[in-house]
Amino acid sequence: MFLVTGATGSLGRRVVRQLREEETPVRAYVRLFSDYKELEHRGADIFIGDLRRDKDIEKAGEGVQYIISAHGSGGDTEALDYRANIELIDWAKKNGVKHFVYTSVLGVDRGYEDAPVFKAKWEVEKYLQASGLNYTILRPSGFANNLLPLAERFRETGIYLLIGDPQNRSSIVSTDDLAKIAIDSVKVEGAKNKIFPVGGPEMLTREDIPQIFGRVFNQEPLIINPPLFVFDGLRAGLGLFNPQAQKSFGTLRTLLANEFFCTPDEIANLEAVYNMKMESLEGFLRRYLG
Repeated sequence: MFLVTGATGSLGRRVVRQLREEETPVRAYVRLFSDYKELEHRGADIFIGDLRRDKDIEKAGEGVQYIISAHGSGGDTEALDYRANIELIDWAKKNGVKHFVYTSVLGVDRGYEDAPVFKAKWEVEKYLQASGLNYTILRPSGFANNLLPLAERFRETGIYLLIGDPQNRSSIVSTDDLAKIAIDSVKVEGAKNKIFPVGGPEMLTREDIPQIFGRVFNQEPLIINPPLFVFDGLRAGLGLFNPQAQKSFGTLRTLLANEFFCTPDEIANLEAVYNMKMESLEGFLRRYLG
C-alpha cells in the first residue's frame, strides 16, 4: 500500500492515477474540501485529513509500506513543507515503512536565504537522510503542468509575460514523467538512498518557452519582458501593508532571479537508472493542448 500526500495536487494526482492504472493499492491523503472524486472513482482509498495534525498522519499511515510526499505548502511553509514532512518521516521510521520518496526542489542546496520553501525542503532532506529510512529524494525543476494556464492564455492573446533575464536556463520536467519516477523509486535498486535532479531532456532559456507556445499554436509570440526590479518594487510596496505576504514572495523571487536546469549528464543518468526517455516540454504541451 502506497500513501500519497498532496493527492489532489498536480503531481500527487498523477501519482495516484498511475498507481491505479497498475492496480496498485494506494491511499490518497486529501483535504475535506478538495476535489477527490476522480481518485475515488479510480479505486484509491481516500483519507480525509489535515497534515498539520499528528493523529491524522498516524491514521493515514495504517498498513502503509511506501510513502510519496507530494504535497505543497498551501501558503503555510513551516507547517506543511517542514513540520508535516518531519512528522511523516518520524512515523515512517517508527512503523517500518519500506521506502520514503520525497519531492524536493532543484537548487534546494544553494542556501537561498530569501526563499522559505527552499529552506524548509533542505532541512527535510537532511532529516530524511539521517533517519535510517530507505529514501529517494527527487529535485525537480519547474513542472510542465504549471505552464498549461500560461499556454491557454497565450492561445487566446498571443502575449507572454517574461519577468527578468530571458537567458536564464531551466529544465522543465513533464509532470507525468516525475510521477512515474516517484513510483518507480521504491523498486529501482539504483534509486535507493539517492538524490536525483529531475528535468526534461532540453536545457531551455526562458525565452524559448514562448517560442514553443508559438509552434504549438502556430502563432508568433508577443513577449513582454519587464526587468526584475519591477517585481521587486511591487513586492516592496506590498510589504508596507502585508509583511508576511512580502516574505512569502521570496520563493517566487528566487525562482525568477536564478537558473534551475539539469545538465545533460544528469538527465542521461536519470534515464539510465529509471530506464525511460524524458518527455520534452513541447511534447507535453502538444499532448495536452495541441
